[in-house]
Amino acid sequence: MSLAIDNSLTLANSGGIERADRMDRMDRALDNSGVGEATEFKSELGKAIGEIDKLQTAADTQADAVARGAGNIHEMALAMDKADVAMRLAMRVRNKLVDTYNDIMKMGI
Repeated sequence: MSLAIDNSLTLANSGGIERADRMDRMDRALDNSGVGEATEFKSELGKAIGEIDKLQTAADTQADAVARGAGNIHEMALAMDKADVAMRLAMRVRNKLVDTYNDIMKMGI
């Protein structure tokens, strides 16, 4: 049995070139399939961050109004609590993503 290394740097026997070619095509298909999903994830993440920013801005506006004596303290407290909950959720999601990324980086190939 003779062994040869084909162009894709995989160790293959005389019939292994076809298998390596199929694997290369599968790798390219997998690389291209995630592009749309990554773009969708990016846009959804951007929307979520935008919503958190709106809640933070609304809470700041309410606090400014109360400080000037024109606002309602109950509405301010509610806006600040909404912003706080949204920020805590965002931090949990961020921490989970970072943990997942670190787990993936620790995996052996």
